[in-house]
Amino acid sequence: MIHTVKHPVPDTPFSTPLLYSTPSSSSSGRSSDTDESPATSFRYDFQDLKFKILNVPASSFHSYKLLANLSGHIGSVSCLALCGEFILSASQGKDIIVWQQPDLRQFTKFGQGEGSVKALVTAGNKVFTAHQDSRIRVWKISRNSENLFRLVDTLPTTKDYLGKFMKQSNYVQTRRHHKRLWIEHSDSISCLAVSNGLIYSGSWDKTLKVWRMSDFKCLESIKAHDDAINGLVASNGIVYSASADGKIKAWGKEVRNTHSLKGILEGHRDISLNSIVVSEDGSLVYGGGSDGYIMGWLGNRNFDSWRVICEMKAHKMAVLCMCLMGEFLCSGSADKSISIWKREINGSLFRTMIIKGHEGPVKCLQASPTRVGGGFMLYSGSLDKSLRVWWVPNYCSTAQITSSIDGTPRISTVSV
Repeated sequence: MIHTVKHPVPDTPFSTPLLYSTPSSSSSGRSSDTDESPATSFRYDFQDLKFKILNVPASSFHSYKLLANLSGHIGSVSCLALCGEFILSASQGKDIIVWQQPDLRQFTKFGQGEGSVKALVTAGNKVFTAHQDSRIRVWKISRNSENLFRLVDTLPTTKDYLGKFMKQSNYVQTRRHHKRLWIEHSDSISCLAVSNGLIYSGSWDKTLKVWRMSDFKCLESIKAHDDAINGLVASNGIVYSASADGKIKAWGKEVRNTHSLKGILEGHRDISLNSIVVSEDGSLVYGGGSDGYIMGWLGNRNFDSWRVICEMKAHKMAVLCMCLMGEFLCSGSADKSISIWKREINGSLFRTMIIKGHEGPVKCLQASPTRVGGGFMLYSGSLDKSLRVWWVPNYCSTAQITSSIDGTPRISTVSV
């Protein structure tokens, strides 16, 4: 049951429609903005991988294929990003590994600082990395340099600091007897998104910050949630933030790059939302929760008619990450498995296969937009310190898993 009510939001001078859903019980990014052509373009052919993909009978449940199990990280793989011909996987601060396709060999390493890298996002010829030390690092990709990934700045920038540190009104209370400049995150940055010349960063400090890509200046800091922000997606002019407070909030850009709250989607009570994905047209939003559920909402840009269209017990344990690939949704979990879901026209989901192989929780997923041999490439990073490369077929319609949470999967034949 869904109710639309007026709900006051802290630090917001107007009311916002709140969308509730009755629970049945009790989850990186790219940009079209480029200041230069990417130094890494798709000059190779994914068809080179065809020799590795077996002709699996369409009736087989285990119709996916493990192409590679890549090791080399000293810690858990925390995030992934596609960057032209490269796959970037991150672990510790100095442990961002660049893998080159199609042979999937380790090309180089780069990084800086201590603690884990929490998020990676690419935009044109730049890579942005978010770190446990509450800073964002900007790397420039250049084929003309021996150092392919070169550190060019750290956010907040020194210029930003110098312009604000003298004025007391620029300081905010972060905890008792401790203040920081409002341009600084006071806890780990957990997620990044890039859109329309802006960089968005979400943090465990509950704030959402907005940075201008042209000069890396911090434009805005929003007290966005009542708990840690775990996921960000920018889509069609709207930025969506998912939080441990169980809410997804939608932020719309106003004049002078300021943002206002447009709507709130409520997940299960007292359940953290760990990941979020949004359909290309912005009409479907899916959130993955710590209770193992995936919830989906269908609506419009005005956030005046959103409704819950699916509520699936997706995994035995928490959903940690999700990604979209066309009509498919992929989810990774603390139960060490990956589920592949087919999206119906109305936004509902049915599971088509379960991928197993990781020896630890699946922390991050990334799908390649390039179709290969009647399927697509899926990359998964895990707390087992490995990056795995899978081929997932498009003909998943032959076997639908109707139940797999409480025992042996039951498979029924469907037609698509």
